[in-house]
Amino acid sequence: MEFRVMDNPDTEKVQEELTPNWEELFDHLQRVMSSGTEVMQLKATLKLARLSNLAPEDLLADTIPILARLLGDIDVSGSLTCSIQQAAAYCLKQIASRGEGRLATKIGQSGVIQSVLRLLPQSDDTFQRILVKCLRNIVTFANVNRVIVARNGGLEVVIGTLNSCNDGTRRYLLEILSALTLLREVRRVLICLGGLRFLVEAARFGSMVSRERACQAIGLLGITRRARRMLVELGVIPVLVELFHVGDSTTKLVAGNSLGVISAHVDYIRPVAEAGAIPLYAELLQGPDPNGKEIAEDVFCILAVAEMNAVAIAEHLVRILREGNVEAKAAAADVLWDLSSYKHSVPVVRNSGAIPILVNLMSDENDEVREKVSGAIAQLSYNEADRIALADAGAVPIMIELLQCESEEVKDNAAESLINFSEDPLQHERISEAIGIPSFQSMQNRMIRLRASDDLMVRSMRRMSIEQLTWDPDLV
Repeated sequence: MEFRVMDNPDTEKVQEELTPNWEELFDHLQRVMSSGTEVMQLKATLKLARLSNLAPEDLLADTIPILARLLGDIDVSGSLTCSIQQAAAYCLKQIASRGEGRLATKIGQSGVIQSVLRLLPQSDDTFQRILVKCLRNIVTFANVNRVIVARNGGLEVVIGTLNSCNDGTRRYLLEILSALTLLREVRRVLICLGGLRFLVEAARFGSMVSRERACQAIGLLGITRRARRMLVELGVIPVLVELFHVGDSTTKLVAGNSLGVISAHVDYIRPVAEAGAIPLYAELLQGPDPNGKEIAEDVFCILAVAEMNAVAIAEHLVRILREGNVEAKAAAADVLWDLSSYKHSVPVVRNSGAIPILVNLMSDENDEVREKVSGAIAQLSYNEADRIALADAGAVPIMIELLQCESEEVKDNAAESLINFSEDPLQHERISEAIGIPSFQSMQNRMIRLRASDDLMVRSMRRMSIEQLTWDPDLV
């Protein structure tokens, strides 16, 4: 079976449109735009829009100044002017998505952005939707255009349009807003313009790329106490948790980091945990990304300030110590190391069943695991009840053995633990064979010097405070 081209005028017309002579098309467009009627201009612009996905990049670049003039023409009063402007905006929207940002950048340099921002507030529903989509592509495909939009009052126009827009156009406006808020100069004025609620909305709806941008901006804004409070009042916590839950690996990192920023205040620690964040951070801690592990460790240390959270976190850490890979175990042990320094968390760690697992992991072949685990044990050894639990789990002979370890950090941690045991009358005899080992003696001497230095600093601070109160008339 063979295909034949039928001798049909309609077939020839279709074939001509599929493989047009681009130079002739461009010459025709120029002639029509300079001397043709409005009807001819409209037809030519619509044809260009229809073929824009096929046209060569250099030809599209040459059409941008022509389309920019059509969109920015405010002196003509023909009946089809609005339709021509709509066609030009649609065509520019199509072109902006071509050329990997090069054409979008050229559009931004042509004055199109200023025309779009001027036309948006006075446009009707159909024209408004086309203009918004055009602007969305312009700022999405070329980051440099965001600066042009922001410095020409674009943020005010977008927020003003959002205040009066409830249809499908809203999504594209939110995507424009999320792109603009990655600029520091935009974030500085966003609160004053009442745009913070729209940023939270942008993190909730739209494309995942846009939601991720909004999430990133929320994290940057949430560093300040005022913005953090306003964001929480606007319901940002469940929005970030939901995004953390459904996003891809990159989005999870951004959402986890932003939620961590929000949680960095005592008033928001419980709400973040109650929204379901702890299991999500446990998932991040077990993930392959080192940045994710670092974020999860930092946030766990914040959330664990509340004892109820510390209990839930410890349960996840114990599970990871049992089931996780090497990197996850090291990260979980690192968090337990930090939690062991919290007074209220000391019994939490002990009651979680972590101590026997930590003791077993001290024999792990991986150096990082042993370093983190031995550090956690060293911290736990400062507490009497934990020393008993450690001794019952068989930690002492393992720590004595680790005094011969090649890793200096592991040796130091083991020695620190054993010194704490040596100062406990109930445990002193257990570590008698460690006393003559050089690494133990070295750490013991170091700790004596550190304690003496700490005592001296405390006395100096006390004297300084008394002298300040005596001599500073503003404090008396």
